[in-house]
Amino acid sequence: MYQYRTKGTCAREIQFDVTDNKVHDIRFIGGCMGNTQGVSLLAEGRDIDELIGLLQGVDCGGRGTSCPDQLALALTAYKQQIQ
Repeated sequence: MYQYRTKGTCAREIQFDVTDNKVHDIRFIGGCMGNTQGVSLLAEGRDIDELIGLLQGVDCGGRGTSCPDQLALALTAYKQQIQ
């Protein structure tokens, strides 16, 4: 289980697993429950690089980031760690 502490969002942390470059068991700690559950379900089983491309740069209310963007950053950090 990889854990990532978010910055600039209501969610405080994102947890997930990666198997064969596919993302599984995504959990947001905090945040807007409906939105974070929706993102988690839509992202389940998708390729890590596909998700980064889809979610990177999504903005929430002019904050410069969002829970989806933070997930993209978490996935990027995970990839950098395993290299």
